[in-house]
Amino acid sequence: MPQPVIASVGASPLGRTDLPGRDLFSVALAEAFDGLPDPADLVEAVYVGNQSESYEHQIMYGTLLAEWAGLRHVPAERVEGCAAAGALALRHAVKDVRNGEHEAVLACGVEKMTSAGTSGATDALSAAFDRAIEQRSGITAPSQYALLAQRYLHETEATERDLAEIAVKNHANAARNPRAQFPKEIDVATVLESDPIAPPLKLYDCAPVGDGAAAVLVTTAELAADLDRPQVRVAGSGASANNIAVAERDMTDVAGARIAAETAYEEAGIDAAAVDIAEVHDAFTVCEALLAEAAGFAPAGTGYQSYRAPAERADGWTDVQLSPSGGLKARGHPIGATGLLQALEAYEQLTGAAGDRAVEGAETALLLNEGGVADAVTVGHVLTTAEAP
Repeated sequence: MPQPVIASVGASPLGRTDLPGRDLFSVALAEAFDGLPDPADLVEAVYVGNQSESYEHQIMYGTLLAEWAGLRHVPAERVEGCAAAGALALRHAVKDVRNGEHEAVLACGVEKMTSAGTSGATDALSAAFDRAIEQRSGITAPSQYALLAQRYLHETEATERDLAEIAVKNHANAARNPRAQFPKEIDVATVLESDPIAPPLKLYDCAPVGDGAAAVLVTTAELAADLDRPQVRVAGSGASANNIAVAERDMTDVAGARIAAETAYEEAGIDAAAVDIAEVHDAFTVCEALLAEAAGFAPAGTGYQSYRAPAERADGWTDVQLSPSGGLKARGHPIGATGLLQALEAYEQLTGAAGDRAVEGAETALLLNEGGVADAVTVGHVLTTAEAP
């Protein structure tokens, strides 16, 4: 069975831009293929993560971006899973290479959220809620996550200050990331005194609306060697759906995310203790706490300690470093591209290209990308260096 590897990555600028989605993709593609053959001479299939056609009134993103890459007569399709769309695109590419169907597959993601404005983006994201139970109530994504945060603070010893510290940690990481939408440090007071969005969540507890694209080339190990590119192994992949409606779910146990992570661990032949770095889906600060527990890094009720140094965390925590990119909170969250931006960060960390934010000795990474409220769908990937056990 061929070993899928990531052989190259690229991304557009993140944040508010004047570029349409197709041009954001072109920027990401150009970076990913710098020094490589033309995509038309290499890529055999394309998967595009994209959340909503409402931002640019555009569907057929698979065909559109294949054309934009100069590709003809290859399988090309859009993959939708709300904010997990990018990781689903990566998962499809990995499966194609693993089963021998293709040797080189392009997984990419794009979203042009600012074209719809705040109200338009809020409405588009609300389409991920159960229409019969929740959409028609007018509830929004921040208010859905506020319910989870309220329950988490009620059931654990976590405080609003702890959630604020998660934002502070991720902004500090983003300050060392030249790709970040918000490369600046903040303090706890800035978070706690920022505008209330949906109690207990404040403005700085929330990931931003933004534009962006990412591209990841998945190939066989042999082809990556022929291309003379640094490569990281995709050692494990897992996915799981959970209840779509908050009314139907446990608000402090993201069981679907746990299953996605455990499936990826099992395929990779590792456990949570082997993971050096993790990019987790911190669309809101409480998400990082919940996912730290679901991934097996933290005992139940202690995930909020993710901002602390390993020696200062509760007994049972691993020494994993979470979201060295700055996470969705500060690196940026262009919905369809987010899962691939997580892969980009892991690739740069594991190939020695992460610069000032490099985590020393990192050999194994976990990516957890969620779609819908909490883990309505979650995709997990384990990436390793060739030297990792």
